[in-house]
Amino acid sequence: MNLSALADFHRVAAAGSLGKASRDTGRPKATLSRRIRMLEESLDVRLVERGAHALRLTAEGKLLYMRTRALVREIEDVGHHLTTGNSAPRGRLRVSAPTLFANMLGGRLVAEFIARYPDVRVDLIANDHPVDLVDEAFDVAIRVNPQPDSELVGRRIAGDCMQIVAASSLPMPTDTAPDAPALVPAVAMTRLPDSTSWQFAHNGETCHLTPDYHLHLSSLEMVRDAVRAGAGVAMLPRSLVREDVARGRLVRWGDYPGRTVELWALHNSRRLTSPKVSAFVEFLAESFPTRQL
Repeated sequence: MNLSALADFHRVAAAGSLGKASRDTGRPKATLSRRIRMLEESLDVRLVERGAHALRLTAEGKLLYMRTRALVREIEDVGHHLTTGNSAPRGRLRVSAPTLFANMLGGRLVAEFIARYPDVRVDLIANDHPVDLVDEAFDVAIRVNPQPDSELVGRRIAGDCMQIVAASSLPMPTDTAPDAPALVPAVAMTRLPDSTSWQFAHNGETCHLTPDYHLHLSSLEMVRDAVRAGAGVAMLPRSLVREDVARGRLVRWGDYPGRTVELWALHNSRRLTSPKVSAFVEFLAESFPTRQL
């Protein structure tokens, strides 16, 4: 497969037409069209359907584009580094991050990162499903408690702990013996498994509670707001409820030691680590010097 032809195919696919790709790159339309035909002939498959004013990727063209766009971008970055001798981070960096992390910290962090590295352009995508870095063309994935993956490497950037919290209007039960745990109204995330019991320390004593889930909500922020409104007790990250506890809007019943939270920045181990990826992972680690959110 001719890499130059593949790169031109990506330019045209991203632009949506030969004319726009030509204007964006300064390359003649005839050259771009010829390169795509060359690539089609080498693969013996049709990649685009050409119209009068635009083109449409075939199913094979979409597959080729999706599976190779991250690789093409990395090859171009490496080529620029080799030809210019400039190892400074540059190019587009696509990052996947959990919704809570992205909403609380993402905007500030990426703004500080591009201020330090002005030749980098960042796409930060908030989602809570484990993305495929290759298929979905992400350079870095920030994940909570990731499972071991032979294709990914990375670095632990921060940790958090889970706390049992409630509104001040909901008193904590006084009888919390292990053989008769108190039943309390509770709120939880929809997609997380419900805990059948909670055991935690409160004022030097071990407490045992049984959560009775009245609400299941789709985001941690919604859970916090429901708890703040008096709907029940919940297990939430300290970083999310810290201000509410400090201002008295929520009361911390105790820390829950049975569920740890570790935040990792991961990237693909089977590709060369580009300067922008290395710089971003290092920047994230520097941003949490205590390793706590």
